[in-house]
Amino acid sequence: MKAEKLVLELESLCEKGGYTIRKERGTFRGDQCLFDGDRLIVINKNRPAEAQAAILAKIIKQIGPDELFIKPAVRRELEALWVRLDKFETSEKQFETG
Repeated sequence: MKAEKLVLELESLCEKGGYTIRKERGTFRGDQCLFDGDRLIVINKNRPAEAQAAILAKIIKQIGPDELFIKPAVRRELEALWVRLDKFETSEKQFETG
């Protein structure tokens, strides 16, 4: 699945999970936040689609993927992203403690 299409699918899942998505330009990576009681995801539109997908995948994992209907092709992509994110977080923690 192309990264741009995956981002659209993941955005839809996040919206179904109760988030509002904003795409802005800036020097930030993007993440989720609570703003005036609304659950908000801010994504840097200048970042590559793969980086945007990683941010959304992380949030979907926190929502609980079992709470949402996820198309099988999208679920496969998400699971692959989660594996890469877990490896990255593990190596980042080792770097901090090493």
